Amino acid sequence: MQVKHLLLIAILALTAACSSNETVDENLGEVELYQQAQADLDNKSYTSAISKLKALESRYPFGRFAEQAQLELIYAYYRNVEPEAARSAAERFIRLHPQHPNVDYAYYLKGLASFDQDRGLLARFLPLDMTKRDPGAARDSFNEFAQLTSRYPNSRYSPDAKARMIYLRNLLAANEIHVAHYYLKRQAYVAAANRGRYVVENFQGTPAVADGLAVMTEAYQRLGLDDLADTSLKTLQLNYPDHATLEGGKFTPIEREDDNRSWLSKATLGFIEGEAPRPDTSRANRDVLRQYENASRDLPEELRPVLKEAEQQEQKRSWWSRLTFGLFD
Repeated sequence: MQVKHLLLIAILALTAACSSNETVDENLGEVELYQQAQADLDNKSYTSAISKLKALESRYPFGRFAEQAQLELIYAYYRNVEPEAARSAAERFIRLHPQHPNVDYAYYLKGLASFDQDRGLLARFLPLDMTKRDPGAARDSFNEFAQLTSRYPNSRYSPDAKARMIYLRNLLAANEIHVAHYYLKRQAYVAAANRGRYVVENFQGTPAVADGLAVMTEAYQRLGLDDLADTSLKTLQLNYPDHATLEGGKFTPIEREDDNRSWLSKATLGFIEGEAPRPDTSRANRDVLRQYENASRDLPEELRPVLKEAEQQEQKRSWWSRLTFGLFD
């Protein structure tokens, strides 16, 4: 089913790309252009509406529909799933018309464009965990909604913006916890503790605070900082007694500690693991060795002493001879 969805997305993208080159009749007047753009918006023909709104603005920059066309162009870009273009159009409108009576709508659409930037067509059909995605767009959306609610607290769009800010704040906090768990797995306990403390200090009221305390407790325990670990644990027990890491009031670490990792693996956060597996353990190398053994058994008897002598000479070679391929023997 997901393959069909992806094929549908590709077809829609190609269709949109082909239809984006629409030519607008040069003989259309200002009113006709605006009316046709409105009809396209009503019919959800956003690509066609974008072409007409851009033509209206460029042909009649001082006309009576110019400002309205700029505002509706933001909406058309947003509905056409072009978040970057929508944000750019919103920023332009805010810069050109800071005192416009509907400038709050531009702020709102700018925040929506960032809000939906990671929720494109793929996110509708694929099981994506938004808390594990890059939080850049979510952070931008939160800041843009914050501008709207602070500058225009009585705007009709402020209640929805505040509700979305709550969701975004929870998402950003959960993202920090995912990063902290990654550090715990890599045994980077200082970094994990810092992430957990950041959540506790900056995301009060979110469900992730309890997870931040659990991360701090485990990281401090691994580091041998018993006082800090006890303080974090007591706070967790007092405020979140039903947390998953507390079984019968006792703390259970989230990640299993592995003391057998090399210092190189720990220093590089696991990107460079310790000792590589022995070459003879791979299936390909075992096949090569088997072929070699079979070939050795098939050698004529008169060649066997020569082969054995060559092997003995190879074993006697120094590491310097092997390193220089025998050039300085």
